[in-house]
Amino acid sequence: MSARFAILVAILGVLAVTVVPDVLGHGGGSDQAKPISFAGMEVTVRTEITPSDITQGDIDDVNMSIRFFDILTDTTLEKVTYRVEVWQNEELLARNMFYDPDGTLDVEIRPKDGCSEASLWQCTIYGGSQCASAPGALCVQGGGKPTITGPIFVSGGLYNVKVDIVGASSPVTPVSELLSYDTFISVAQEQDFFIKTANAEEVPVVVKTYYDEVDNFQFGISDNSISFEMPFDWDPTNIDLVLLVHEEVKVPKSFAPYAQVEHFSGYINGIEVDQRLVLNDRYSIGDTNNVHFTITNAELQRISQMLDPEDLAEPKIEFKLVPHGGVSKESTEFYLVDSDNQRVPTNVKLSWDKSYDVGQLVPFDMTFVDDDGNLIRDVVYAAYLVDKDGNVLDSNGDDPANPGITALEGIDVQTFFIADQGMYRIDVLVLGTGLELDTTYAGIGSGLVEFGSGLADTSADSIPSWIKNNARWWAEGTIDDAGFINGIQYLIKEGILKIPATEQGQATGSGEIPQWFKNNAGWWAEGTIDDAGFINGIQYLIKEGIIRVGL
Repeated sequence: MSARFAILVAILGVLAVTVVPDVLGHGGGSDQAKPISFAGMEVTVRTEITPSDITQGDIDDVNMSIRFFDILTDTTLEKVTYRVEVWQNEELLARNMFYDPDGTLDVEIRPKDGCSEASLWQCTIYGGSQCASAPGALCVQGGGKPTITGPIFVSGGLYNVKVDIVGASSPVTPVSELLSYDTFISVAQEQDFFIKTANAEEVPVVVKTYYDEVDNFQFGISDNSISFEMPFDWDPTNIDLVLLVHEEVKVPKSFAPYAQVEHFSGYINGIEVDQRLVLNDRYSIGDTNNVHFTITNAELQRISQMLDPEDLAEPKIEFKLVPHGGVSKESTEFYLVDSDNQRVPTNVKLSWDKSYDVGQLVPFDMTFVDDDGNLIRDVVYAAYLVDKDGNVLDSNGDDPANPGITALEGIDVQTFFIADQGMYRIDVLVLGTGLELDTTYAGIGSGLVEFGSGLADTSADSIPSWIKNNARWWAEGTIDDAGFINGIQYLIKEGILKIPATEQGQATGSGEIPQWFKNNAGWWAEGTIDDAGFINGIQYLIKEGIIRVGL
């Protein structure tokens, strides 16, 4: 393994223990209740739906999984009898008993609209085998699973899945005291609105809400803001239960005020929220700004303390989104590898505001996408700032007691203090995804950033178009390494690429150009990575002696 990843492998080894991340909470497809002491254990239930991100009207069936386990050992308890209730807006939708021998209950939910009964639960139908050893419960038998058909997940919003553990270890042995849990699952609902422009054009805007319906949509001409309202109870008891309020706003980039937007400010009831909670996904939807409001419980608590009593008495949240243009960002992109240095399908897009310099706290936007360019949800990761000598200067998310930061939508912002000019690495370690820490996207990788003097002074206009053509062909394998390096040598000789004064490094490994740099070349040619990000990679490879040019 190359030295470039040595420090991350060491970190991965330290964190290779059972990790129970924080509850992802309301606004997602999974939730974990607070644990209860039972028989010397700390036991809880975790509710999860597959697919995890569902939108009203788009699904025919959903798997709902409920796991009963000890959080101290991550051990699933067996032979469990559950009583499961599903509620929405304080109305009962379903209630039944289930028994599962391995402690993880899977139930197929089949949404069916059109209930004409006075109480919605009267329209719900249950399918499955009656369990003789657990009277009144539906069993999991023969590889099948019980079903619930009814008015569940037919409308968007928050669903309360109440779970009582009636028996554990044996279906006929009740627990000494009923163990009751509340978990919450969100179903998205897309609502269509329009912005009316001065020339009477109607620009479509979609608000995707995971909590409740929104209304009173407005567009502010003076600041190009978008605002809307949603019902919300500001009572402290309710706020304690709400771990996340999640809204998405989708605006076409063809709409002039949003065409060159890099950053948005967000406001809740007139109070500006932490910039890390308002995130612009500029990658997954090519012609649309997809802006995420992800208001955490801590932020709700802070806002509630700042609101006047009369504002708290109003049962609503007022959202406001204000675009800001003119921000010039540098960016780079890299993929992750596992501990055997094998590529995993995780790509990290790293960008930062070019106006920041040394001696400042610099926020870095981190976006996690798969090989198809889709955002990877519920990423649990850690990030490290490393100097040119391999020393870790700062880190976020490596608390041994609670490792990892969760990027719910695959987008996050981490801030590091840049003390001196020079080249730095941002190392990213992904522990997994979701409450179960699925390791499909787990891995390690690095991006290069530079601050202060010695930055490459280039622009798109100064680099001949044929060089980008060469980069594209090289990334595709049409031309070989030597052909591309000849182009690099020409740029350096002509002074188009300014390499910081440094001795040519001596290669310590195979001397082969790594695949990540070839990927960067292709992305640079496509415009995904800017000139500075690509040139930083060239500088690094020259310093490390991986490629040699006539300086």
